[in-house]
Amino acid sequence: MREGAEAVFATAGATVEVVDVAGAFEMPAALRMALAQAGTPYDGFLILGCVVRGDTDHYDHICRETCRGVMDIAVETGAAIGFGLLTVHSLTQALERAAPGRMNKGAEAAHALLGQVALRRRWGLG
Repeated sequence: MREGAEAVFATAGATVEVVDVAGAFEMPAALRMALAQAGTPYDGFLILGCVVRGDTDHYDHICRETCRGVMDIAVETGAAIGFGLLTVHSLTQALERAAPGRMNKGAEAAHALLGQVALRRRWGLG
C-alpha cells in the first residue's frame, strides 16, 4: 500500500514524509500530534494500515475506534486526510488489496488525499 501511495505522490510531484506508529489504534493520536505542530508544513495526511481479524472481538473495537478517531479529527479540523485502513479476515485478503495495480488501496487513498488537498486549495483553506 505504501508503494502504491508513493507512486501516486511521485507522479503528482508531492513531497512525502513517512511516520510509522505501533498499530492502528495509535493512528488517530499520531494524526492529532501532527496537526498540533505549530505552523504544520503539511498539506495533508495519509493514514495507511491493516487490521487482520483474529479469534476475539478485539478486531471490531480497534477497527471501529480507529475509523471513528480519524473521522472525528477530519470533521473537527477540516484537514485533508486520505484514509486507507484495511480491515480484513486474512493476510491473503490484505495482500490482494495491497498488490500493485489498479486495486491498490494505498494508491486509492493517496488519490483521495490529493483530491482533498485540491479542494482545500480551491476554497482558500490551504
